[in-house]
Amino acid sequence: MSTSVTITDTTFEVRNPATGKRVGVHPVHTAAEVNSAVATARDAAGWWASLGFAGRARRLDAWRTEITRGRHELARIMHDEMGKPISDANLEIVMALEHLKWAARNAERVLGRRRVMPSLLTINHAAEVEYRPFGVVGVIGPWNYPVFTPLSSVSFALAAGNAVVFKPSEYTPGVGVWLAEAFGRIVPEKPVLQVITGYGETGAALCRSNVGKIGFTGSTATGKRVMATCAENLTPVLMECGGKDALIVDADADLDAAADVAVWGGMSNAGQTCLGVERVYVHTAVYDEFLAKVVALAATVRAGAGSAQVGPITMPKQISVIRGQIEDALARGARALLGGPDTIDGQFVQPTILVDVPEDATAVTEETFGPTLTIAEVTDMDEAVARVNATEYGLGGTVFSRRDGRDIADRIRAGGISINAFVAHALNPSLPLGGVGGSGFGRVHGPDGLKEFAYAKATTRQRFPSPLALTTFSRSEMADAIVDRVVAVLHGRIR
Repeated sequence: MSTSVTITDTTFEVRNPATGKRVGVHPVHTAAEVNSAVATARDAAGWWASLGFAGRARRLDAWRTEITRGRHELARIMHDEMGKPISDANLEIVMALEHLKWAARNAERVLGRRRVMPSLLTINHAAEVEYRPFGVVGVIGPWNYPVFTPLSSVSFALAAGNAVVFKPSEYTPGVGVWLAEAFGRIVPEKPVLQVITGYGETGAALCRSNVGKIGFTGSTATGKRVMATCAENLTPVLMECGGKDALIVDADADLDAAADVAVWGGMSNAGQTCLGVERVYVHTAVYDEFLAKVVALAATVRAGAGSAQVGPITMPKQISVIRGQIEDALARGARALLGGPDTIDGQFVQPTILVDVPEDATAVTEETFGPTLTIAEVTDMDEAVARVNATEYGLGGTVFSRRDGRDIADRIRAGGISINAFVAHALNPSLPLGGVGGSGFGRVHGPDGLKEFAYAKATTRQRFPSPLALTTFSRSEMADAIVDRVVAVLHGRIR
């Protein structure tokens, strides 16, 4: 957008974090404008739901095609707004398209009406369950994966039959606007997907509006504020929050593959990944060899502008968090085998490898969101699991072990674990994604993700009168005696 645009109290600008160049100006939507968008969406929701699963699937498939055709433009907007390398932006779009396709193709199977077996006491009734849309769903999206992450909620909410009002991050509003405009070209009849832009106040207005549910992705601290605001109206929420995910490397692990995952999982997207690797625990038998491989590989990765593998830190305030954690660790006896505070230049942070970091240091206990790794030596996998679980977070994790991978994974408190690969559980659209503890609750992706954006509705129909009339004041003593005998037979003995 032209630099001649005047910024006012009703607009805000977006600047490329690598260059500082202005790349967009967007409105700060007020509470009144948010409420108007939600009211308009409620009218559109009835029409959208009336299309049925098949009708919505056709529109969502066409939207997927529209995104695919414009993917290079969309990737460029992502790069300009939050600094992600173009190749990584293209990869993110591919992942989002896979999940959009899954939602469209599987919504009816998961949410459609189906028969349910009655119990003995309701044998004279036919029973059904179905999952109905809330009407309007509000989605508050993050900036670090501005296509993949919000579409995990937006596309699943749409497939379930809801209209959506989407507030993208103030760092990546242009991405949200582009996605909504692409959808509008496919669904011009009604404003089924709308975008509102602004800061936290705009998001708070969405939480207070008449939406049926809020899907939130962001930091744990912001998530708590969103929950408190939604509680004012008892608006249900889906919370996908932060993480402090770990990689465990066992003595029999493929060390080359594990080292590659450590570097990619910790440094890609400048470390700005909720599911990224931030902590590594390595069996003492292979610690030195693994450490050498990681340091050598990470030394080939550089943060910078243009074609660099790692882009800038998107949020200016995060630089002080990253620097503070590194300096705190070093002051407490840690060593930087690569990088360190002296390699932070403006918004660019070079890959940093820290060892001998105390387990109560902030670099181990708090989310970093930067291209850093703490690597620790453990005597066995029991110690590794104990250290991994010693955190309030529980989003995901990675285990490398040829023999005991499943056993180790089963003992980790997290919403998902990938064995001998990185975030494979998040890439599979059939699997749920979400966390426990400080990482939030609720799930996106898979059948669980679809059900998050619908409510269960049960229906029964009496097929013939019950021979034992129970729910009536005219119930006879004979009926009570028969029921008592049936209860004794069915539930009074251990089988």
